[in-house]
Amino acid sequence: MTPEEYTEAVLRMVEAIPPGRVMTYGAIADALADESGRNSARRIGTIMAKHGGGVPWHRVVGAGGRLPPGHENEARRRLAAEGVPFRGDRVAASAIN
Repeated sequence: MTPEEYTEAVLRMVEAIPPGRVMTYGAIADALADESGRNSARRIGTIMAKHGGGVPWHRVVGAGGRLPPGHENEARRRLAAEGVPFRGDRVAASAIN
């Protein structure tokens, strides 16, 4: 899989996350690892930062439900509107796929 194909696969996966649910950067990397030969949560973060504006980026969170760095307020607003539960400043584990 080329880097461009990997980027497209990541974005397709993010588009498929249903409202009210989230996935972690690591879960996306794990889901694509066999097909792509890559497995880096950091790489998913980089792809989201560069190319994620057209997909529901707010549904991708860090380990333990941390909201996307630098976009915490907007992500929380969007996720709350979708009914995502929170525990403090993190997405509740029950909402993480």
